[in-house]
This record gives sequence, structure tokens and C-alpha cells, in this order.
Amino acid sequence: MALTDIRQRFSSLSIALHWVMVLLISAVYAAILLRENYPKGTDIREGLKTWHFMLGLAVLVLVVIRLIVRLSSRRPSITREPPAWQVLLANMTHFALYAFMLAMPVAGWVILSASGKTIPFFGLELPALVGQSKVLAGQVKEVHEAVGTIGYFLIGLHALAALYHHYVIKDNTLRRMLPGQD
Repeated sequence: MALTDIRQRFSSLSIALHWVMVLLISAVYAAILLRENYPKGTDIREGLKTWHFMLGLAVLVLVVIRLIVRLSSRRPSITREPPAWQVLLANMTHFALYAFMLAMPVAGWVILSASGKTIPFFGLELPALVGQSKVLAGQVKEVHEAVGTIGYFLIGLHALAALYHHYVIKDNTLRRMLPGQD
């Protein structure tokens, strides 16, 4: 039997990517929320928007890496196998989270492109994905904001499920993703 068949935890790379994504997505939300504390047009407000854009695009880069790692490695089993409905719900939630992490940065990129703005990425300027269109920018922005709100609930559901498994069911669901448990 191969070592990956008996692994009780996710790989160090998967764990690191998961927790970096937690921090990165928190920073994306923080940047866009904190900008509201500053008057329109001020340097700090514009700086926070730029950080929101750049960190959002960093999410896109890392989620692609996460998907490659996830699809190319085995997931450790949960001790005391959960019922089928929980597995289905977990799979649906993970699918929604990955769709969220892919779609939101792409939508942000489309908004900037359609608005005719530059797409900053840590000293680089990325190409526009679409031509300039105020109508498209406005429509995608509305969807982006609505999905951003849904993201809070998805992330909260994911975290609550992990805590429920850890403290109520007392299985290894959360421990499989915690760093430093070797």
C-alpha cells in the first residue's frame, strides 16, 4: 500500500495553499470594505481598491494551482466515514467555493477591462479581457457584488461545517487541514 493511501492529512502543499487562500481572501474583502472609510478620490481609497484588484487576481493564480494539486493528489479519508448526504453537501460546497474563487477575480478583471481601466498586478499591467463598455461593466459589477455577499455565506458554511465535525462529531475533518499536526 502506498503512503498516500494511508495518509491521515492533506499534503503540506495543500494545507499551505488552503491557509494562504484564507488570508488572501480575507485581505481582498478587507481592502474593499476598508475603502468605504475614506472619501472618494483620496489616495488611500484608491490604494485600497488597487490592492483589492491585485489580491483578487492573486486568488485566481493560487486557485488554479490549488485545483491542479487537488486533482492530482488523493484526499485523506475522514475517520468515521460521514453519511452520503454530508459527502454530497461537502462536495457541492467545495464546488461552489472553487467556482467563487475562479469567477470573482475574472469578473473583477472584466469590470476593469470594460471600464477602460488598467489591470494592475504587482507591477505588471494585464491585458483587457473585453472591450470598453459601461453597460457591461455595470452589469458585471452588480453580479460581482452579489456573489461577493454570497461568498460570506459559503465561507461561513465551510468554516462552520469544519468546526461541527471537529467539536460535535469529533472526526478528523478539520485536523486533516491543520498545519503542524505531524
